[in-house]
Amino acid sequence: MIRAVLFDFGGVLTTSPFEAFASYEVEAGLPPGTIRLLNSTNPDTNAWAAFERREVGTDEFCQLFEAEADALGLQVDAERVLAGLRGDLRPTMIEALRRCSAEFSTALLTNNVEPMADGDMVPEFTEVVEMFDVVVESSVVGCRKPEQRFYEIACERLGVEASECVFLDDLGVNLKPARAMGMATIKVEDPDAAITELSAAVGLALD
Repeated sequence: MIRAVLFDFGGVLTTSPFEAFASYEVEAGLPPGTIRLLNSTNPDTNAWAAFERREVGTDEFCQLFEAEADALGLQVDAERVLAGLRGDLRPTMIEALRRCSAEFSTALLTNNVEPMADGDMVPEFTEVVEMFDVVVESSVVGCRKPEQRFYEIACERLGVEASECVFLDDLGVNLKPARAMGMATIKVEDPDAAITELSAAVGLALD
């Protein structure tokens, strides 16, 4: 039985940052998929991973990220890439979250580069974050998806077993360990299809 619903932020509750990355690649004349390529090269130890665990600051990240691109024969503006991280809220997904919050425990599981408390989120984002019972941020806890410990922290804080959770993320690599732990998982590509799948999983009308 599902007792908790876990949501990723970027790419689930908001439009995917990869859409912004793709626009930047066109603008900069980079091969399609350049940012994905960089993020997936040495994914546990690269600049992006270190940044999300808050092991490096913004300046050092930019230097490391641009060096990684250079090693692949590419020239990338890391600051321009970071500017694409903030997407737009998806109203239908926010409504699904609101309905889930009325019936289940909820948690936000996000890989981010700065604690939300330290940033200047727009009010609309703040209101969404405040809907969650638990918020797990990579920049705060010092580990990140897809590390198993990240999901364990969420379960511990919610007081549930992994088998009692359903987790939504837009990246398959982040869903795989959650599924191995016993969570039901939903990959968010088409938000409407994901909401339909979530509705079936929790037995609740969400749209």
